[in-house]
Amino acid sequence: MLAYVIPLCLVLIGLALVLTMARLIIGPDLPDRILALDTLYINAIAMLVLFGVWLGSDLYFEAALLIAVMGFIGTVAVAKYLLRGDIIE
Repeated sequence: MLAYVIPLCLVLIGLALVLTMARLIIGPDLPDRILALDTLYINAIAMLVLFGVWLGSDLYFEAALLIAVMGFIGTVAVAKYLLRGDIIE
């Protein structure tokens, strides 16, 4: 059963990545692009975890954790820049 479901989920998450990339490029203003970037890294985490489950490898989970930490820091930094115009006070 998982042999059919996991590739289907990978394709759907790949489609979500493509649509999010389109929102990142076409986004009408900066908050939309920040939200698309946040969604993009969340979708990348989901794809890595699902791929790790499919292959049975722990390496993909570690990469997903690194992307989660870096994505959170990046989102906070961009939001702080958008609010104040400066990242470091």
